[in-house]
Amino acid sequence: QVQLVESGGGLVQAGDSLTLACAASGLTVSNYAMAWFREAPGKERELVAGISWGVGRPNYPTSTEGRFTISRDDAKNSVYLQMNSLKPEDTSVYYCAAASRPYFNNYAQRAFSSWGRGTQVTVSS
Repeated sequence: QVQLVESGGGLVQAGDSLTLACAASGLTVSNYAMAWFREAPGKERELVAGISWGVGRPNYPTSTEGRFTISRDDAKNSVYLQMNSLKPEDTSVYYCAAASRPYFNNYAQRAFSSWGRGTQVTVSS
């Protein structure tokens, strides 16, 4: 059974940095595309960063590229999201996700079948 447990959320001020962690069990993160999504009240869930299986190539949408960095620690079977220059509009629940099948990269939300419970990030102005 796959379990993804996020940690590291909290309340920060605009311009601050925050790092989220996702500890995985039941799968080997290096064999799966992994990603972070976020969902704000009244908005659809959106991708904020993905990392490919194998070599761990990052993938970012325009909204987060240059500010967010996704990384992976294979020894700890964990994925991280470093968020810099945070803005109030980054306020959301952040979810860690694992692809539904190994050895395949697709960052559409429908390609992910395992999800954590989420961690709240609140950025005050």
